[in-house]
This record gives sequence, structure tokens and C-alpha cells, in this order.
Amino acid sequence: MRTVSFKPFLFLVLLSTVNLFPISISAQKSSQITVEHADSYNYNARLGKNIQRLIGHVRLRQDSTLFMSDSAYLNDKDRNFDGFGNVHINVNDTLNIYGDRIHYNGKTKVAELFGKVTLQDPKAKLTTSHLIYNRQTQIAYYDAGGTIFSDTNVLKSTTGYYNTKTHIFHFRKNVRLKSPDQETYSDTLIYNSNNGVAVFQGPTTIKGKETTLIGTSGWYDTRNEISRLYNHPEIQSKSQTLIADSLFYNNNTTEAKAYGNIYVSDTSRQLIVRGETAQMWDNQGKMFITRKAQAITYDSEDSLYMHADTLWLYFDKKRDAKKLLAYHDVRFYRTDLQGVCDSLSYTMKDSTMRLFTNPVLWSGKNQLSADTIFINISKNQVDSMTMAHNAFIIDQDSTDYFNQIKGRDMVAYFRNNRIYLIVVDGNAQSVYWARDDHKKLIGINKAESGFMHIHVKENQIVGINYIDKPSETLYPKEKLPGDVKKLRGFNWKADIRPKNKEDIFRKIPKQEDKQQLQNISTSETISN
Repeated sequence: MRTVSFKPFLFLVLLSTVNLFPISISAQKSSQITVEHADSYNYNARLGKNIQRLIGHVRLRQDSTLFMSDSAYLNDKDRNFDGFGNVHINVNDTLNIYGDRIHYNGKTKVAELFGKVTLQDPKAKLTTSHLIYNRQTQIAYYDAGGTIFSDTNVLKSTTGYYNTKTHIFHFRKNVRLKSPDQETYSDTLIYNSNNGVAVFQGPTTIKGKETTLIGTSGWYDTRNEISRLYNHPEIQSKSQTLIADSLFYNNNTTEAKAYGNIYVSDTSRQLIVRGETAQMWDNQGKMFITRKAQAITYDSEDSLYMHADTLWLYFDKKRDAKKLLAYHDVRFYRTDLQGVCDSLSYTMKDSTMRLFTNPVLWSGKNQLSADTIFINISKNQVDSMTMAHNAFIIDQDSTDYFNQIKGRDMVAYFRNNRIYLIVVDGNAQSVYWARDDHKKLIGINKAESGFMHIHVKENQIVGINYIDKPSETLYPKEKLPGDVKKLRGFNWKADIRPKNKEDIFRKIPKQEDKQQLQNISTSETISN
């Protein structure tokens, strides 16, 4: 065994005569490792005939990369080394890697670090217990869990890659991204430290203060706090869920835009809303849905299906739905109640549905209309209905004959979603085809009074009470005057009545559209 050691005085003599430092393992080339400094140098054959031991403030260099450690074993033949204590790699003065121990292969230019490892550049800082850094590809890899600090974000994952040239991270397994207002959990995530954008590929959850976003692919801009999700993402809150084909969300403004196959569920109000395009302002408690917009209210017995050009949904501070607004060409269907109108509002607090602009309702054989209609709902069933101004009820007695009730205002009372009493207030008029128990016609009753109470059973009028100056005439069918058969304002609209839940999407031509079509048809007939 042969041991060589250098005393300080002898070290200075050798340095001045044979210039041992810097020591070159072989001829000076770009791939060679050069020893720039060590406090002492010794050789121990037990370590191997090609291994030199460097102790104290060791500085090694390959190309533009500097390696520092407290001590090192340098392989003279294979051009690799192991460094121990306060390991530091400096790459082009911009990238620094620290650790407790390093193994470096000078041929492949791959460094493997152990212990308390830190990688830092101007864009990010990475900490882990095991890191592999390839100087040729400029990619760092960890597999024992790592934490990245970038801007105000903290990212953690089990394994990951970092391209120190492009400043892009690839995270795998148990990924967690924590920013000031949100936390993101994912299986696979790519993070660009240049612009702070995280791209996720796999099941991902983004938790905010009020909402949670769930998706399988998309991106999150951590600096501007905006997200874009694809493949049926979800927004979840206390009692609501929004699902769409794709979703855009701004955490600063709490504004969301959803596209394609939109599904909104509010379990507290037993409400479902569907459509193709939606926009939500979370902090303002409102959203709108359009393009095949549909609202569904449900209970244990039946569901009401509603369609309109646009639906607006409003929420309270607890994030429960409080109001639904439907605009233009509203049509709805329930087994025991159907309706159409131009616009509609439904407030959950008082369970009142308000229909505006030419509203028409059908319940069984009855058609109800007025300038405005209010429907009060109790325990998911119609309790009463107020028809304000120009109220009109029509009941088809046969193919050609109709029972009719007309007045200024009316209130219809329901039991088990069926009318049992109608109160007419002001200018009450009625035309009633009276029949006996065998359905044989007795005559046609024409009556007028200030007020009326009409009693209904099984959708059939069974009695009328006239109040305040009543006037009543019973006509035989053959002596019925022409102006008695139909009251003024009579308009039977069975052709626009929704027939089922799919029929709510049927477009009904407006009167001006019908007239235009008629004019075109007439013009074509004349020209032919």
C-alpha cells in the first residue's frame, strides 16, 4: 500500500515547479474534468488505482459547469467522481444544484444527487431527496417526491421532470399545486414557470374558496387565475353542480363560460337546467343558459319540463337557487299542466310562477289565459292560480262546442293539481253547455254578473254561483243566437299546446309570421 499526502510547504513547492493545479485527468478537451482546487490530495490504492481523493473546498469543472463539494473521489480512467458534503453544481452561472452527495459520470454528463437536494434557477426552485440531472439534455428528474416554488405557487408530486432550458416541469403522481386562492390536485400536470401556466392531463381537481372545478384535461393560468377545462368538466359548490363539454373559469371575477351539453343541478331546489351555452357570475349569484335551454323541476311524482330561448338562474348567499327567469317563446310540459308564454319568472322563496305576455295554460280539458298569470305552488303541487286582466277559461265540451268563463280577474284553486273552484272577480260572463247525468244536452246557459263562483269536479263544471246583479238565460240548442256561442275574445289554441316533454322545443310561428307565410302562399298562387 502506498499513501501520498501533501504538506502545505511541499504543496507550494510542487505548485511552483510542476504546476499540478489545475489537475487535468487527460488532455484538455470540452468533455474532460478539470480539478480547479482542493485543500489536499492523496492517493490510496485500496480505493482503486485510478481513484484520487480530493479533500477540502473541492472545485471540479467540465466545460462551463462547476462542481463543488467538501471532498470527492475522482476516477482517473473512467472520468467520473463522487462528491460528499455541501455539494454544489453551477451551470452557466444561472442554474445551481445543491445536495449532500453526488455521483457524476463525465462521459454521459449525468449527475445523481442525494440527501437534501435543491435545484434553483431564476424561474423556480426545486427541493427533493434524490435528483438526476443530465447536462446534455438539461433535464432534471426526481422520483422520491419533490416540491417546486415558482412565483407564489407551490407544487408537489411524487415524480417529475424539469427542463432547465425551457423552464417547463412535468409532474406525475399525487400532484398538488397550491396558489394563493386555489389548490389543484392532479395525476399528471405540466407547469411552465415562464408564464405560470399549468396544463393537466388526467383527473384533476381545482379547489377555490367557493367552488371546486373537476376535469380530465385543460390548463390553469396561475398568474391571471383563469382555467380552461375540457372533456366534461364540472363546477361544484354546496348544492349545485355544473357539467359541460368545455369550461372557462376566471377565479378573479368568478365568471364561468360553459359550452356544449350543459347540465346544472341544484339539489336544494330539486331543479335541473340544460343547454348548449352558459355563462355564470359566481360572486353575483347569477347565470344564464341558452341554445336548447331547458329547466326541469321534479318531485317524487312528476317533473315539469320547460324550454325558452334563454334561462336566467339566480342564487342566494348560501348558493341555493332563488329565482328562475325564462325569456321568449316559453313552453313547458307536466302531465297535469302545460303552458306557453313569452316570458316567465319563478321565485323559490314564495313558490310563485309568473307568466307574462299572452300566457296560456292547459289543465286537463281546460284552457286558461289572461294578460298575466300567477301560479302558486305548495309542496311541489299547484295550489292556486291568479289570472289578471282579460281572464278567460275555455273547456271543450265537444268537437264544436266550448264552455267558457270570462272576467276581469280570476283565481283558480287546485286540489291534487286539479281545479276544483274558480272565482271570477269583475265583469263575469259564462257560456255553459248544460247536460244531464247521461251527458244529454239540456241547453246552453249564458250568464253575466259582477262575480261568479264556478265549482269543478273531475275537470267538469258541476255548478255556478252568480253574485252581484246576475243575469242568466238558458237557450235550447236550436234557438241559440250566433253571438252567444262564443264570448268576445274567444281563442282556442289547442294547436300550440305542448303534447309531451319533447314537444316543448317545437317552434310556434307568431301571428305576424303566419300572416307573412299566408301572403307568400297567396302570391305564389296568383303567379301560377
